[in-house]
Amino acid sequence: MNLKAKISGLFLALAVFAGVAVMPVAANVNADKDIVDTAVGAGSFNTLVTAVKEAGLVETLKGNGPFTVFAPTDEAFAKIPKATLEDLLKDKEALKKVLLYHVVAGKVMAADVVKIKAAKTVQGSSAKVTVKDGKVMIDNANVIKTDIGCTNGVIHVIDTVIMPKK
Repeated sequence: MNLKAKISGLFLALAVFAGVAVMPVAANVNADKDIVDTAVGAGSFNTLVTAVKEAGLVETLKGNGPFTVFAPTDEAFAKIPKATLEDLLKDKEALKKVLLYHVVAGKVMAADVVKIKAAKTVQGSSAKVTVKDGKVMIDNANVIKTDIGCTNGVIHVIDTVIMPKK
């Protein structure tokens, strides 16, 4: 067994012991893409990438960071009524607020997320963090994959688009 596999197994065992479901860490050891390029390459964040482009946030999320992004999948965006999503994509300021509500300054790994009750977002509001039966939620979204390493931060995948409080 090579060193990378041993390290991955060790981290996975520690994560399971801590009650956190995570992706194998080996996939993240050699992060060579920023948050935007990682999202593009994954193929399951097409709507998110489109929204980031529409909001003019590409350069920000390609910046030095570090950032933690709670990234909704295409399926998460599909839960939003089509007319609501289209309206949001047309309103750059509202879209920017929603997207920045998914971003936390700093690199917050899963092991750290489970220790907090709220995450202060770049949008300015705090998102509620709940841990129950080993599952993590941010507001009303389930965190379904964690610790996707990027050169300028980390992505945690969520199954619902979270909205800032008005």
